[in-house]
Parts: sequence; C-alpha cells; structure tokens
Amino acid sequence: MIENYLNKIIWGDCKTIMTSFPDRCIDLTITSPPYDNLRDYKGYSFDFEGIAKELYRITKEGGIVVWVVGDATIKGSETGTSFKQALYFKEIGFNLHDTMIYQKNGCRLPSPNRYLSNFEYMFVFSLGMPKTTNLIKDRENRFREQWCKKGTKREKDGTLSSRERFISRAYGVRFNIWKYNTGYGHSTKEECAFEHPAIFPDNLAKDHIISWSNKADVILDPMCGSGTTCKMAKILERKFIGIDCSEEYCKLAVKRTSQRNITDFINGENNG
Repeated sequence: MIENYLNKIIWGDCKTIMTSFPDRCIDLTITSPPYDNLRDYKGYSFDFEGIAKELYRITKEGGIVVWVVGDATIKGSETGTSFKQALYFKEIGFNLHDTMIYQKNGCRLPSPNRYLSNFEYMFVFSLGMPKTTNLIKDRENRFREQWCKKGTKREKDGTLSSRERFISRAYGVRFNIWKYNTGYGHSTKEECAFEHPAIFPDNLAKDHIISWSNKADVILDPMCGSGTTCKMAKILERKFIGIDCSEEYCKLAVKRTSQRNITDFINGENNG
C-alpha cells in the first residue's frame, strides 16, 4: 500500500524501492537525475532505463513526470543525454507534454569558443492527457487595459461580419522558459541545503507542484537529494515520498522536511 510510504524519506536504491509501490499510485514526480557523471553521488550506479520503466508503471493516468536534466560537454561535443532520455520516455509510453527550460542567473566556467551555458531542460512527460493543469499566470501583458469593443471582421467572400474584440488582462500564462536566481542564498534560504552539491531552487519545485497537482496529491522525488521537492510538497499541502541512495542526504532531506528521525529506512534497514 502506498500509504506506508507517504510523507517519508526513504534510504535506498530508488528502482528497488519503487518496485514495491502499487501500479498507478503517483500523481506527480519531480526529480533531477545524476546525468553524465557530473557529480559523484557516493558511488551510486544510475539505472536510467529501469527507473524510467518504474516511473511509467507507478504514474497515474493523467499524471506527470518532470525530468530536470542537462548535458555534459566532452571533448568539445555535448553528450545529448537529455534528448536520449526524453526519447526513451516516449518510447515506453509517455507523452512529451512540454519541453521547458530552466534558466539560471549564473553560468558554468566560460569557454573560449562557445556561448555561455546557463540552462537545463525540464521535460514534462504525461501519461495520456494531464489530469491537472493549474497554469501560472504571472506574465505581465504588454497591453493591460481591460476593454471590449464591437468591431468587424472581413470574411472570405469580402463581406463584413460583426465581432467583439479580445479583452486584454493584466497578466497572462507565463512562457515555458523559467528563470531563477541560483546559488548560495538564492536557490533556498536554508544554509544546510548547500551540503548537497547540486540542488535546484525551491521555487522551481513549487511552480511545478502548483502547475501539475492539487492538494492531497502524492508527489514523488526518487532521487531527492537535499529534499527540495518533498519540502515544497509539504508546504503546499501535498503528500510526498522522497528516496535517495545516500544516508547523508536522506538525513538532510529529513531535516528540511522537519521530520524527527528517519523512520523511513523501510523495515529498519537500508534497501540499497
């Protein structure tokens, strides 16, 4: 039963732990995998295909997986890992609902012959049509006046027909490029979170949780790291499940979600 895992941080291998979840039990997954060996995650071996297949099995009809990923550059060529993974998600049955960009205010060390890199992809996969879309409307429209005026429209045969012109609103749905301030003191105000080498901003998790889920939905991060997704799910009154292969990061995630201890070593042991 999925209830046994709710609002817990679980120490162990995420693919192994997800195999014990029932089918179609997760409303939304938000995660950033360890891609291209850019970081050393305590020697963790990343079984991408196995994890993707489990995510497909446990995602509810209409559920969403947000996959935050980038590419390393090796010997002058980008790996293309992000695209390979996106195509595999489609191959096993997910829809690629949106290809979004996570733009950072900083960048990696500059290269003498390439433009500065300051983004990652946020692939939004859905199992069928998304069941929840609470699109955020915080993009200021150029024309803010609210008005409605009778007008005319020229038809194909040359005749004129009457119509009402569009009513402009102050704010519209934001674009699919999301920019966040990143780094110490910006990604989050919690100093302890920076004990993890690769956190994403609190607001990134918050915005996706708002967009693709409702209160009381189940939010999963199978590679939860410092616990950002789980913390924001709790704040937004969702249920959460976090999994990580590192005991150290599990303890950090527990601290950030204000749990008293790791009760989440399933059956009291490490399942990794």
